[in-house]
Amino acid sequence: MTDRGKIALVTGGNKGIGFEVARQLAQLNHRVVIGSRNEFRGRTAADKLRSEGAEASYVVLDVSNPDSVATAIQLIDQQHGRLDVLVNNAGIAQPEGPPSEVALDVLRRTYETNVFGLVAVTQAALPLLRRADAGRIVNLSSGAGSLAVTSRPDWRPEWNGLAYNTSKSAVNAVTVAFAIELRETPIKVNAVNPGYTRTDMSPDADRPVAHGAAVVVRYAALPADGPSGGFFDENGPIPW
Repeated sequence: MTDRGKIALVTGGNKGIGFEVARQLAQLNHRVVIGSRNEFRGRTAADKLRSEGAEASYVVLDVSNPDSVATAIQLIDQQHGRLDVLVNNAGIAQPEGPPSEVALDVLRRTYETNVFGLVAVTQAALPLLRRADAGRIVNLSSGAGSLAVTSRPDWRPEWNGLAYNTSKSAVNAVTVAFAIELRETPIKVNAVNPGYTRTDMSPDADRPVAHGAAVVVRYAALPADGPSGGFFDENGPIPW
């Protein structure tokens, strides 16, 4: 199978790291499907990629809505019949304050998107990934999800987000669980930290979005002897 035949779904792919991941996968001759909660933004993003010569389309996909997930995956099945790459990029970060003051609704909303939504999309997409020669799943995590990193003495209190940080720790655990289940298949599942990248979520970051996306794409395009069940950034493995 040539790369031109590979199908990649990027959730939250209409902007930020997700959009750049879609662009870079298209540059590797993947046919990209942008998952977007908003139809207009999804269509606009796909149109922009097509104007650059990419093979791109979009599906309306709200990862926190089970009906939306089912409909989006059904459309991909009808249009392509399989899925080679799933990039679980969709995520949110809300204002939190100290852990003792975080409202449970903030915690629930964060987990609904960052964890439960990721699981829902992965479960729905797995039958399509199993039809591919060698499926790849990349779950976007964060250095803030590393217990080893966040427990260091130099970890600053203002970075101590109860909802966001623990949701990314959960993403790491989910990654391991799926990797174990799929160990005897060609499908590889990894968590990736793109780094503190300049996006709507972190507008003050210095890291260009293309750099963060490149780390994700590296693990979306792993060769057959690549790792599975790991947590990585641009420099290699990150401690759990």
